[in-house]
Amino acid sequence: MPGAGRAAGVRRLRPQRPQEPPARQDEDLLLAAAYVSDAQYNRNVPFETSPRAIRLYYFYNHWTMQVAIYFFICVDLSLALFEEPALFPLPFLATSIAEVLCLTAFFGRLVHFAKVTPQMVFWKDTKNICIMVTIVLTLIDLIIYGSLEAVSIHSIRWSRALRPVFLINFPESRQIRRTFRSIRNTLPDILYVFLLFMFSVLIFSLMALKLFGVRSLKTVEGLPYFTDILEIAFELYVLVTTANSPDVMMPAYNFSRWYSLYFITYIIINTYIFMSVFLAVVYNNYRKHLKNEILKLAYLKRRKMIEAFNILKVKVGTEFVVTEAQWKRLAKIVMPHISSPHLELLLRISDEGQKGHVDKLNFLRLADLLNIQVVAINIRRHPLEDWMPRVYQSSASLSVQRMVRHRIFVWVYDVIILVNAIFIALDEKKPFISNAEWLFLSLYIIEILLKLYTYEPRAYFGRKQFWNWFDMLIIIAALVATVANATIQSAGNYNSQQILDIVLILRILRLLRIIVSIQRFRLIVTTLINIGPTILTFGGLVLVVYYVFAIIGMEAFQGKVRFFDPNFTTPEAQVCGNPALTGSAFARDHYCKNNFNDLASSFIVLMELTVVNQWHVLAGGFALVTHQAAKLYFISFHIVVVILIVNIFIAFILEAFFVAYSLEKSEVETAIEKKIQELGVGVQEEEMQDGKLIDNMDAKDSGFSGDDGDNKRKALKGLYFRIASKKYRTVDALLQQMFESEITPEDEGPSLDEILNLSPSDIYPKNPSFGNSA
Repeated sequence: MPGAGRAAGVRRLRPQRPQEPPARQDEDLLLAAAYVSDAQYNRNVPFETSPRAIRLYYFYNHWTMQVAIYFFICVDLSLALFEEPALFPLPFLATSIAEVLCLTAFFGRLVHFAKVTPQMVFWKDTKNICIMVTIVLTLIDLIIYGSLEAVSIHSIRWSRALRPVFLINFPESRQIRRTFRSIRNTLPDILYVFLLFMFSVLIFSLMALKLFGVRSLKTVEGLPYFTDILEIAFELYVLVTTANSPDVMMPAYNFSRWYSLYFITYIIINTYIFMSVFLAVVYNNYRKHLKNEILKLAYLKRRKMIEAFNILKVKVGTEFVVTEAQWKRLAKIVMPHISSPHLELLLRISDEGQKGHVDKLNFLRLADLLNIQVVAINIRRHPLEDWMPRVYQSSASLSVQRMVRHRIFVWVYDVIILVNAIFIALDEKKPFISNAEWLFLSLYIIEILLKLYTYEPRAYFGRKQFWNWFDMLIIIAALVATVANATIQSAGNYNSQQILDIVLILRILRLLRIIVSIQRFRLIVTTLINIGPTILTFGGLVLVVYYVFAIIGMEAFQGKVRFFDPNFTTPEAQVCGNPALTGSAFARDHYCKNNFNDLASSFIVLMELTVVNQWHVLAGGFALVTHQAAKLYFISFHIVVVILIVNIFIAFILEAFFVAYSLEKSEVETAIEKKIQELGVGVQEEEMQDGKLIDNMDAKDSGFSGDDGDNKRKALKGLYFRIASKKYRTVDALLQQMFESEITPEDEGPSLDEILNLSPSDIYPKNPSFGNSA
């Protein structure tokens, strides 16, 4: 970022800042806010520092622009549903116009990006080149395909397989790109293992040819057994996936029991040892590159906050600081909708000594502070306490309230839920079991009424009270269905048991409350929730790979296999519309609907291939209707998805679970969280459950004193703090938090330009605590 470095070297390092005109101050403030916003959202986009470029950069990062580009990406990818072979056919003119509109939007987004990025950086960025080349190739393909269609010549739309390039290469998709980089960086190491694995398969194939090829053995279909080296290699490769076990072994095993040793040895070496080595290599490389990239993000975030500080700093005494007025203006620009009480609390945390300015160390925390979720709490009295205070505050009423708030009350209803689940599993035709459902339903209604009597209703059904809403909806559904079922039964012989069955199944989901209420279970569930958002990254990765293979599959196999209605008994229907499948396992197993005749069917076939079971039958069927070389398509899919991507997914799950689980167990707090608790303005999330609204602002050690402190306390009345929900921290955020805690306040790391130009392999953590966290 040449502009940023130049500004830092000329303008920011002077001990005393001369009085600048307001316009120049506003420009500096916008630039500093851009750096803070990038640090807040972990953006690593280099941008020009001129006032015009900064304003364009703000517009580029506006949520409406990001939603628009994702909309056009979704439209572009979904066009395959309407193009031949189509699930919902549309004329070529309609789909081509839609695609041109999408390409125009992509080109406009790219031009916008070029306006905010230094020219040298823009043209060196591979992402931008990929997008431009893909746009050009797509337009060329559209012109050629449309011209040939105009003269009734059918051709291939090869550019459709390039559409995921737009999803991968726009700056908004940095998570998916990071995963692809992990795959790219892992390939060199996994390649040697794969070559050794294929060498092993080849050696065993030659052994099988010599052992079984001369013995005239037959398969169950009556075909020659292990007489062709290519067919042997394919069958043994399938055996690694266990999809054809023990079928592939049976002819040799029936001939002699000793031949089973050959297959046992093969499975041990190739299925268990080599597949485990694949996972180990992928896991090791994934961890290494993940550490490097997260550490790069941590240093980048630190450096951008330093750049923002250098822009706004003034000298007070012997140290450089940011004035309170500038700090407030900066926060308002970064978060325009921040409330005044929220802003005052953040300033109180940053300005520890109430000196009227923020020092460098506390300023560097601003990006994290702005990610703190502030929730306004209005302490309300129960409506019954207003309507009949004497009755509601009587000793009997208070006893009921204490009973409902007691932990034993929760345990009792947990037991009731378990007993109810047992009764649901029993035969409901028996009168005792059927009548018991009314008893359980009554107990659930009493539970809700008691809680509504104890807790303020608006707090009980607050936005964050998921389980309260869940219980209420389940009970209402059960009540309506039970009454409806009883009414229908009393009116005639018709029994609407299906309605009740659905409700009874939903009621079993109340068992989840027991899981969450147990600390050890809650730890695991919370960890799974933590890694949930990041799993969506792999969803995008799988979508890209599926889409490319689906497009290739449709071009290669469309119309080769057809599905007929079960009422069709013609010979053509028995062989999926292709005589080449006569007598094949594909036709015998009625796999006709597993075809590549549209995008949806293709995705289903690819999902079946990912599961692996019977994938060789699918591969064999499409090889029969085309050419034996078609098996390479299915083997390639297995290598890319099952061996590579699934192993990376497992590596991610392992690492994410270890990190999140260890952090949750140790209850690691950031310095900001500790500071919030020291000020006495923090409320733990568990204190908010079941409507327990606690006002923590009157704590003796809150640090607010004097008239000014009293005024601030009043302004902050009803607010509590927590770092944006601990339950939903992403794994990247947890890892970055660990690295940031290891970076000392004095360590500014490499310069901004150096960080942006570093490759993932250029940074290695010096502290081994990450590796030991698992």
